[in-house]
Amino acid sequence: MKRQFIKTLVLGLCLGVSSLTFANEPRASMDEAKAMLTKAVGQLKTSGKDKAFVEFMNNKGAFFDRDLRVTVLDLEGKFLVNANNPRVIGKDATNAQDADGAFYIKERMQIAKAKGKGEQRYKFLNPVTKQIENKITYFEQVGDTVVAVGAYAQ
Repeated sequence: MKRQFIKTLVLGLCLGVSSLTFANEPRASMDEAKAMLTKAVGQLKTSGKDKAFVEFMNNKGAFFDRDLRVTVLDLEGKFLVNANNPRVIGKDATNAQDADGAFYIKERMQIAKAKGKGEQRYKFLNPVTKQIENKITYFEQVGDTVVAVGAYAQ
C-alpha cells in the first residue's frame, strides 16, 4: 500500500513538472497561431482598425503571447502593425527577404489578393530565442488589410 502511494506520488510529481515545463515553453503551436489569427480577424472586424491595431501592439494584451504576434499590412505591403518592430510601421515591406532570400511579404500579398487567405513557410528571427528558425505564418485578407500570425516550427 505504501509502495503504491509512493509510485502515485512520484508519477504525480513527474506529470506536474512536465506540465510546468510545457506551460513555460517559449514556442506556441501552429494551432495556437491559427486561433490567434481567427481572434485577430474577429477583433478587427468588430472593433475597427484603430482599436484593433492598438490592441495588437499591446505587449501585455491578448495578442502578445510567447512568440506569437499579429502583423497587419495594407494590400500594397506596407506595415500597419508590427509588435516586434514598431519602427517598420508605415514602411513598404515588399522587398523584405527571409534568411534564404525569399521575398516573403511580396509572396504573402500575391496569395492574399488571389485567394483571400493562406499560409507560408520561411525562415525568420524568433523574438524569444533570438535564432533564425523555420516559421509558418497564416494570414487572411480583411478589407484592405492582410492580418497574419505565425509560429515557429518545433
